[in-house]
Amino acid sequence: MLEWMTALSDASRWRIVLLLAERPRSVGAIATSADLRQPQASKHLQTLERSGIAVSRRSGQRRIYALEPEVLRSLAAELQRVADLAHHGRDLFDQYSAAVDAETVAADRPGWADGREYVFRRRLAASAPLVWRHLADSELLSRWWAPRDLRLAELRWSNQPGQAVTQVYVDADDRAGDEGVIGEATGLIESVDPGRRLSFVLSPKLPDGSLGFRARYDWQIEASESGTELEVRLRIDDAAAPSAEFVAGIELGWNQSLDRLALLLADTTNEGNRNVHQ
Repeated sequence: MLEWMTALSDASRWRIVLLLAERPRSVGAIATSADLRQPQASKHLQTLERSGIAVSRRSGQRRIYALEPEVLRSLAAELQRVADLAHHGRDLFDQYSAAVDAETVAADRPGWADGREYVFRRRLAASAPLVWRHLADSELLSRWWAPRDLRLAELRWSNQPGQAVTQVYVDADDRAGDEGVIGEATGLIESVDPGRRLSFVLSPKLPDGSLGFRARYDWQIEASESGTELEVRLRIDDAAAPSAEFVAGIELGWNQSLDRLALLLADTTNEGNRNVHQ
């Protein structure tokens, strides 16, 4: 696949492909139509043939080239697959960009987002004790508490009231630390009802080190017949004007994080069921 794309990346070879798409042609005819010297045309045609995009045969003193349509169809199918895969990501990109633009306009004064509340709910296919462990245990929590394009490089977390909370986010693909810290937040555990409810305060840091806003979180779980109901509720206060980009990412970020949690729990539950039946 990469060899096909490399072969087609040259503008002259692409002109040759378009000519061959009309009908098979000789080297001389292609050189004339593509405004190339015959040695140049021959070299490009050989590259296309080596990649499998073109085939050739000798006819008297001439060599005739034609395209291999199945190769082009395979390439088109792969590009379509990539385009379909990228469609969702582009939608999220546009959604976030629009949210940032809207929040930037709204952030015209300190306290501009104070009192804003967000509520996220998920029905999780896992037992309440298992869900609680994924909320209270820092190692399990770090596996899902991040949007799709980020990961937690550091998480200081405790399920004990009065303990500090620290998050450090980096790019999801940055394993060497080349891009540095993308985001950081600090806070405090306020109250814990083991197995049921956990409340804390968390504030993202702005680039200058000041706090963007204070978010008071309340996580609650309740067992149900089909698994566990999770509710994440947060309220914003003390919003600084430069925090618009952080606020814009709350809804998208939490939906992605909770989707990751749901998948993680489903995988863990399925693995546990397989082990039981072995």
